[in-house]
Amino acid sequence: MNRISVRGVAVASATAVTAVGAVVGVASGSETTQHVNEQPTADVAGSTLLADIPSGAQAQTVSDNISKQADAQQSAAEAAAQKAAAEAARQKAAEAAKAKQVAAEKAAAAKAAAEEKAKQEAAAKAAARAALTQDYSVSGIQAMAQSIIGDSTQYQCFSWIVSHESGWNYKATNASTGAYGLVQALPGSKMASAGSDWQTNPATQIKWGLSYMNSRYGSPCSAQSFWEAHNWY
Repeated sequence: MNRISVRGVAVASATAVTAVGAVVGVASGSETTQHVNEQPTADVAGSTLLADIPSGAQAQTVSDNISKQADAQQSAAEAAAQKAAAEAARQKAAEAAKAKQVAAEKAAAAKAAAEEKAKQEAAAKAAARAALTQDYSVSGIQAMAQSIIGDSTQYQCFSWIVSHESGWNYKATNASTGAYGLVQALPGSKMASAGSDWQTNPATQIKWGLSYMNSRYGSPCSAQSFWEAHNWY
């Protein structure tokens, strides 16, 4: 940007004074003329510095450019601020959404756990009610065994063994050996693998006895054959 220097103003003033002196010198004679003739260098320098002073149009252009730069800088700053605010809002929204999702997942898990607990409690109550009304007579236990075993031939063999071992008494206990239940498991606690209620539930004893006969002998009928040959199984 062009500027007006102090030196330029001073030289301009000196030039003006010199010009006045030159007029006076014309009237005074050659000495003054000689003095005037010694000033051209100063006049030229002064003229050059004055030429550096911007015109009105140039000054307005410079002012406009500065104003435009300021506006551009302000616009850039505003855009940066808006971008930062938008990013902060996006992050806040994302965090809120994540927190909401976590809360929803926790609520769903709690609900599922409560439903499962309620289901288990209902099943336990139903089992307790069934136990109170279950027919644990010999005929009732035999019907239970037929239902669990399915195959009539294998049931007959199973029934033969149970009749010889316990007489269909699910609480039968061998005083000498400690064998217990319909199939006289030894020890009776073996039947816990079929259910924790092995001491009081004939169905649990039947399931365990059937599994034992199948795994050890292949079937209840094979177990009967072994029993007849050895008087035990």
